[in-house]
Formats: sequence, C-alpha cells, structure tokens
Amino acid sequence: MRTKAFLCFAALSLCAASTAIAQTPTTTAAPPPASDSSPTPVPNGTTSGNSPYSVQQQSPTPTPAPPAQTPSTTPPPQTPSIGPPTPTAQPVVPPEQTSPKKPFIGYAGYAPDEVKPPPDRLGSTYIPIDSWVYPALTRLYSMGFVNTMFLGMRPYTRRSVFHMLQDSRGDIANSDNVEAQSILSKLLYELSAEDPDGGLIERGVVYGLDSSYTRLLGISGPILRDSYHLGQTINNDFGRPYQSGFNSIVGASGLGEWGPFSMYIRGEYQHAPSAEGYSLALAQQLSAIDLIYPYPGPQDTIPLGPIPDQNPFRLIEAYASVHLFGHEISGGKSDAWLGPAAGSSMAWSNNAENIYSFRINRVEPLYIPFVSKIMGPLRYDFFYGDLKGHNVPRDPWVHAEMFSFRPTENFEFGFERTIIFGGKGHAPVTLHTFLRGFFSTHDTVGNEKQGRDDPGARFSDFNASYRLPFLRKYVTFVVDTISHDDVTPISAPRRASFRTGLYLSQIPGVRKLDFRVEAVSTDPDVGPAHDGQFAYWETIQKQGYTNKGFIMGDWIGREAKGGQAWLTYHISGNEWVQLEYLNKKTPSNFIPGGTTQNQFKASVVKRLGKDVELNAWVQYEGWKAPIYKTGLQQNTSTAVQLTWYPRLRTYPSLP
Repeated sequence: MRTKAFLCFAALSLCAASTAIAQTPTTTAAPPPASDSSPTPVPNGTTSGNSPYSVQQQSPTPTPAPPAQTPSTTPPPQTPSIGPPTPTAQPVVPPEQTSPKKPFIGYAGYAPDEVKPPPDRLGSTYIPIDSWVYPALTRLYSMGFVNTMFLGMRPYTRRSVFHMLQDSRGDIANSDNVEAQSILSKLLYELSAEDPDGGLIERGVVYGLDSSYTRLLGISGPILRDSYHLGQTINNDFGRPYQSGFNSIVGASGLGEWGPFSMYIRGEYQHAPSAEGYSLALAQQLSAIDLIYPYPGPQDTIPLGPIPDQNPFRLIEAYASVHLFGHEISGGKSDAWLGPAAGSSMAWSNNAENIYSFRINRVEPLYIPFVSKIMGPLRYDFFYGDLKGHNVPRDPWVHAEMFSFRPTENFEFGFERTIIFGGKGHAPVTLHTFLRGFFSTHDTVGNEKQGRDDPGARFSDFNASYRLPFLRKYVTFVVDTISHDDVTPISAPRRASFRTGLYLSQIPGVRKLDFRVEAVSTDPDVGPAHDGQFAYWETIQKQGYTNKGFIMGDWIGREAKGGQAWLTYHISGNEWVQLEYLNKKTPSNFIPGGTTQNQFKASVVKRLGKDVELNAWVQYEGWKAPIYKTGLQQNTSTAVQLTWYPRLRTYPSLP
C-alpha cells in the first residue's frame, strides 16, 4: 500500500509540475550541483550506507522551483511548447536489513535497545560436525566477525549460520580482509537455499541429497583402537571401525525442510578388515584395572581378539525436528560438540558414535530482560538418551545440559553437566531417578550410591573463549575443563581435567596462514596415583564416559597428558593445506609400563569444481605400549575422500 500511495503521489506531483511549467514563462536556471551521495561499491556487490550491507537507493533529485519574474512592460515572449515529462525510474524501497543496532534474533522478546524484529519460524537441519563450515566459521570469529556465534555449542543449524552471516555481512564486505570475504562468499553459496533469490521471496520447501562421499583408507603397521585404556590411532571419527589394512566407507546424506519442520538422515556402509586384537590375559588385566572382576567376558571398551572383519551399515545421523520459538526440538541421532576447542571437547565430541536421544536445543540467541543486560544473550542445549556397549551395569542412560552466555562480543562462557545413570541390575530409570540426578548438588554416601536412589555418575564442565585485548582480530584463547562429582570445575580446579589453547587466525604479512596449539590433561595433580579411576570413570558406571567402547569426550582418555598443534595455509575460503602434530602420554600408575603416542599428519582439502571436495591425508604414528607390544611400533595411514555436495532443490523452484 505504501508503494502504491508513493507512486500515486509521484504521478500527481509530476502532473502538477508539468502544468506549472507549461503556464510559466521560461527562464534559464542554473543546473543543480552534482550529487556526492552515490553509493560506494564494496567487494561483494553491495553498497555502503547507513546499514553496512543494505543496498542504498539514490533518491531522484527534485527539480528546482523557477525564480520569481520581475514585472516588466515588455510583452512576455511566446512560451515554447513542452512535451510530456520524461518518466523517472520507480524508486525501490530496500528490504529491511539488520545492523549492529538491529541484530537478528530468533525470539520476539527483549533485544538490545528494545528492538523487536519478527521471529524466524522456519526450521532447518544441523550442519554435520565434520563439515568444512566449522573451521571456516571459527576463523571468521577469530578475525573479529560473526559476534553472535557461540563457539562452545555445536552443531549449528543451517539457518542459525545464515543469521550469523547476516549480522556480520556488511562488516566483512566493507573491511579490507580478503580472507574473510572469501570465507563469506563460500558460506553464502553453501547456504543459498536458505536465502532464495537473495531474500526477495520467503524460503519454501528445501529438499534433496546433501552429500555423497567415499573414503578409502589404508593403514600399514600395528594400530591402537582403545580410547578407554591405551589410545587411538584415528580420533574424532564417529567411532567408525578401522584396522591395519584396507578400510573404506561409502555414505550419503539427505535433508528436507518445510516450514518449521525438518528432517535429516546420513548413513554409510563401513568396512574394516579382521585383526589380531588383545590377548585374553591382557583383556583380563585391563578389566581388573577398571575394577570389573571377575572377568565378565568380551567388552566393547576392550578389543579382545581375534576380531573378525566388519561390514556394517550405520546411521551416523537420523532425526526429525520442529522449530518452536527459536528452539529445535528433535528426536533421533544428531551430532554434539560442547566445547570451544578444535582438537576435541571435554564434555561431548564426535569421538564416539552418536546416541539416539530426545533433544531441545536453543539454536538462536535468547535475550532475557534485565539478565541479558549483564550476562548477554543465552543459548542452551538438553538431550536425553541411552548408551550402548556397557556391561557393568548394562544399558545405562545419559542426559546432558548446557547453558552458555555471551556477556560481550569477545567473551563467551558456558556450564555443562552430563549424568550417566540407571542400568540393568542397578537402579531403575524413572522420573524420580532422573530428577534426583538433575537437581543433585551434593556428594552421595556409600549406601545411597549402591542403592536404587543413586543419582548417577555426574560430570561437570566449564568452558570459555576470549578474543584477546589488542589482538581481537588475530588471537582467541579457549579453555575447556571437566571434573567428576563436583558442582563445577571452578569450585575444585585441582580436581579438574582441562584442554586449553590459542588460535592465531591470521599471521600479519601472511594472512593465508593460521596457527593453533592446544594442551590437554586428564591427570590432575591431586595425588601420586589414580589407577585410571578419576576422569571419565566412576565406581558404579565402571565403563564410564563411553558409547560403544569409545570415549564420548576428549580422545586423550583417562589419566593422560598431551597436546596438538596445527599450521594451516588457506588456499581459499573452503580449501587448505594443513600440518598437524599430536602427542599423548599415559603414566605407568594407570597402564603398567605407560603409553606414548606421537603423530605427524599432512592433509589437503581442495575443491575439484564448485561442488566436489577432495580430502586427502597422510599420517605417521609411532607408539609404545609395553603392556600390549614391546618396543616402538610404527604405522602409516593414507586416506583419500571424495565428497559431492549437490545443489539442494527448492519448491517453488528458483529461476
């Protein structure tokens, strides 16, 4: 209606002006001065203006009124005929854009400066944790952009990432950071189905094949595949099987988004050859270290040999979700990475296979009146499901909750708690036992721990990230800590395990290069020995913090120290070459003789065209574990993965 009214008013004004000119003697008027308000183009094709990334339209210059005529006795000259006025271009009103004073939020309640933009009621699927999108976003964040990003709570949905980019698009486009602009371009292309026709029309139905991939992996030499005791040759790989010899996976994923509803499925066939495995004597010894005796037989946490070849079909992710007031409420298998570090997460990572769970995830920042004035926007995540691969007790359940705050654009902190409870032969899984663990804050006595009122094995996590002063666009500090049976690691820092690190997102003079280093320890200095019975272990849940035999948190495992370092050269926003070093040591008071791992890895991620990705790497590992094999053991892993990212379909179809 406003546009129609404006056009009617413009037409009437032109008619009136034409009539006035036709009835007025002609005089020569000085031309109006040239306008200086032309918008300035920026690298991504937008123009600068009040909103840093909105297209500003230049208003038509009004025709100056003719000067008043001096009375004269001379007859006025004959007025020349004037044709119809030249039609002017219809002014275009740009769509409402966000800005630092009008950020996008998925909640129609309180916002800074009392701005209340309409909520986004459209649902979307999560971006898989192993996607290139996460290192790209993290690099953008450490360059000083995407200030609405919560670094310690992943995964993100497609639309939440799109909203982060909306918030920072103008700042990136108007900066001189070519690296950030390249990342932005690649991310916007990846999420183009969420922004049909540049936002001129509302998103309809999005569906189709999201990815299709094949990975070939060859390993020569003996490997480690025991994160609960000795270590892992390959980590953060969704608990996939691997052994010495030829390994492979063939998988695909698809999604559908319709209004607030979304669905995602990712499955793959996996192959690993047969292997020797642990001897019965070693399996019994490790079981005794875990205080599981008499020996109950094969356990997922102890790879007893001989191990047959494996050829399973496995769902990596499979869930249905509905978007409600900024939340994704889902059921099924979905990723979780609850920590700001890159090497792993103390609370929850993709080191183990995902669990089936019911989940409520606040995917958009929430602004709470008064509270957010001090604590900043809030996000939270909750999921509840069951664990597999536990013998003592069998089939326990788990729930995890996390709250994360961003009091400033450079600082974020969060609290998380994971509780493993129940299990056949121990305590029933009821609303009573769930609530008892959910609200428990005190230690339990022996009789209570052994009985039906056991609140469960409780693990508390605190994590934070901070862009350092004077280096806001270069260096980000991260810390992730976890403790057992403490309200929070902050209250008992000497009992906490930690992962901490620094990320240099761009090196002055060589902006394509970045560097990251992280140190990790699950061996707190509170006594001379722990026998592995401290981090990720519990007196009742003796197979501890695992799902199907793999640690759900940090790959470093129990009672160990180590670290990682990465040096990365970025070819473009979604292509890079990387060198990585990894070290881990386990003391002999846990594993007799101790263990040592050293890994050197070189990898490349390259696009073969827009939609095909090559991910190849070579890794050398040298490890010692006298309890298993004497002397230095060495292996070399070579992998090649091709992934096709086809364009998603939309309805109505885009031109």
